[in-house]
Amino acid sequence: MLVDSHCHLDFPDFADDLDGVVARAGAAGVGLMLTICTHLTRAAQVIALAERFPNVWCTVGIHPHEAGTEPAADVERLIALSAHPKVVGFGETGLDYYYDKSPRDRQRESFRVHIEAARRTGLPVIVHTRDADDDTGGILAEEMGKGAFSGLVHCFSSGHQLAEKVIGLGLYISASGIVTFKTAAPLRETISAVPLDRLLVETDAPFLAPIPFRGKRNEPAYVGRTAAVVAEARGVPMAVMENATTDNFLRLFAKVRP
Repeated sequence: MLVDSHCHLDFPDFADDLDGVVARAGAAGVGLMLTICTHLTRAAQVIALAERFPNVWCTVGIHPHEAGTEPAADVERLIALSAHPKVVGFGETGLDYYYDKSPRDRQRESFRVHIEAARRTGLPVIVHTRDADDDTGGILAEEMGKGAFSGLVHCFSSGHQLAEKVIGLGLYISASGIVTFKTAAPLRETISAVPLDRLLVETDAPFLAPIPFRGKRNEPAYVGRTAAVVAEARGVPMAVMENATTDNFLRLFAKVRP
């Protein structure tokens, strides 16, 4: 089976079609989905959604876009929410210097709080980074020096340098539909160099639909297109990609029980 390691099923895009979205994912061989929290003030709704479906799990956290408007991230609050059996990680968190929707100091502070929650619980942190490679890599390395934690950089769209740093720290990398775009040859090369035991796939639905669905609403059923392109770029059979990325997901998100 395949796993969609990052989607946003609580977004309004799916409100009128959620049962259909989950059913189509299953029909496409997607056995598990991880729906990602972006507003800690909406954590209850995200958890309730995960409770509805046996094959949907969730995280709790604050997206860097929301770091300036949400109440400041609190380690104890994150840890308390993570006690729920359906909550398997923290985030997404990280840095976005492309849109700069939140003050950068608030983004960095929130990022470190999520990492501390991951360190204290053993659950992974989901990292978003855009136009912030130096700070992202620096914070990850500095925080790892304070004590080990697990996690991944989702929707990876950076280059070899950050990929090597992330892998060197023992973290994982997740490929999204961006790798299928015609202009993404350098990214496909970078993803192809990621050790197979550190690679995941995702949709980031409803965003970033892969070719040939680009321009449409993305959904978990399409994660197989991303996996197929990565498999082709790496020169491995699709079955190898399915097995490896699913095994990696279950190793990283050890709280998930298929």
